[in-house]
Amino acid sequence: ALEKKVVKSKVGEKIGLPCCHEIPSSESLHNYRVYWQKNTTDVVLAYAEGKKIFQHERYKNRAKMDTSNLTLWISPVEILDNGPYQCVVQHLRFSQNSIVVCDELVSLFVTAEFSKPNITAEVSAHSCESTEMVVRCSSHGGFPKPKISGALNNVSVVWNASWVSESSLSPYNVTGKLLLNVTKDISITCFVEYDGFAKSTSLLLKKMNLCIVPTVPPSYNVITASSIIIIIFLLAIVTLTARYLLRHVCSHCCKPQDSVEEGVKECTKPPVSSKVTSETSSV
Repeated sequence: ALEKKVVKSKVGEKIGLPCCHEIPSSESLHNYRVYWQKNTTDVVLAYAEGKKIFQHERYKNRAKMDTSNLTLWISPVEILDNGPYQCVVQHLRFSQNSIVVCDELVSLFVTAEFSKPNITAEVSAHSCESTEMVVRCSSHGGFPKPKISGALNNVSVVWNASWVSESSLSPYNVTGKLLLNVTKDISITCFVEYDGFAKSTSLLLKKMNLCIVPTVPPSYNVITASSIIIIIFLLAIVTLTARYLLRHVCSHCCKPQDSVEEGVKECTKPPVSSKVTSETSSV
């Protein structure tokens, strides 16, 4: 029966994959054949009669087997090591006869640490009421394929996410994009999650205060009232000036009058007739 186990490791660590059989102290490796295979087809290591008879080139100087408990040790772990492994143990009872005493699958799940998310914000437009921004969150160099999520003032938001990877067993780069209409200062947080691990970064987005309030022109009623006041003021000045000039002229040509109204009367005395003059002379 095949029993599947899961072992987790990070890139660069040393990890041991357990085998399903352990050699008793009364026996030695010479009585066994041991095969460690990946994906049930590629042989990683092979031992027979106590000697190593094969080692895969990609695992050279990185993989070795414990000769007592048959654990496969890999160091340092790479992303390409991710996948299922199989330990097959045969016991040699006679010269050419053998029986399978162990056949078990072990899955190695490899993770690579993502970089701390980087958040950038670019202003696309702004007005007195709001600021339009294009916000991006990016992280790179991790494995497996991550999930990206976010929050605005602790309220969840969904990123428009995209991933880049050379293959299914290569590091991933992830980028999330948001279009925001910022009406006030807000805090945005970006989360990158992978295989139970998570990294996050927060950034304060500020609304731009570049609004210039236009000068409101006076209303029509205000303009009309102002014009009437100015016209009345000018008429008053003209009237007063005219009266002043009349009084000034009359003061040189007639006796002072008792009132302003009398001052505007005719100031020239009637001429003495020649007849009266003659009578006076004769007397």
